[in-house]
Amino acid sequence: MKKNILITLCARGGSKGIPRKNIRLLAGKPLIKYSYDHAVEFGNWLLEKYGTEVDIALSTDSKEIQEVCASFGLHTNYTRPDFLANDSAGKLDAIKDVIHFEEENRGKNYDYIIDLDISAPLRTQKDLQEAYAQFLENPLTENLFSVNHAHKNPYFNMVEKREDGCFDLSKKQEQVLSRQTAPQVYEMNASFYFYKRSFFNKEKLYLFDHADIYLMHHISFDLDELVDFEFLDFLVTQEKLAIKI
Repeated sequence: MKKNILITLCARGGSKGIPRKNIRLLAGKPLIKYSYDHAVEFGNWLLEKYGTEVDIALSTDSKEIQEVCASFGLHTNYTRPDFLANDSAGKLDAIKDVIHFEEENRGKNYDYIIDLDISAPLRTQKDLQEAYAQFLENPLTENLFSVNHAHKNPYFNMVEKREDGCFDLSKKQEQVLSRQTAPQVYEMNASFYFYKRSFFNKEKLYLFDHADIYLMHHISFDLDELVDFEFLDFLVTQEKLAIKI
């Protein structure tokens, strides 16, 4: 049966760590366009391989971001409401809102939702294709998200404050004497998220109810501070990355 997929690009206007982050130029191209180009290429692959129809939706509260996106072909009639655009608003609720808008506006129901995070563009088409195939394999999972091996491990070298005010390992387990013997943990890199449409039917959304991970074996990180952006700009312009984005 033919499936419908909505790819969401969420780009809030206010960014304190990196001003105008979503449209800031990275190697001469607005940051958001990297994710848009990934979405277009992935959508073409899905159509060719699976016959899956893909729509791309922009969720933003910023007219400036809407105008920049329109300049390279991403148009929208949707504006994210203020209550979903403040610092305390959750991204899942913002995605749910734009899903409802797109389904009503386009007159269709989606089977899967894929969110490509603007702030974490270090993904490849191979990542997306493998992750999608993995997602389809397990009927019990409601969502899947990208991760890397963690550089720190809560069983070995991460600590937190106890109730008595002293510090101890975040997670305790006997016989963990080295990083190599600690249980494997992963860090979320925020690059992409796959969801079944039914995930968003719940009143309270929680990412980890029935989740799976896709492990990236190359560098990927989220752009939180200006130094992150400058570092990535250097890697891209100087062609230091092992992957092509």
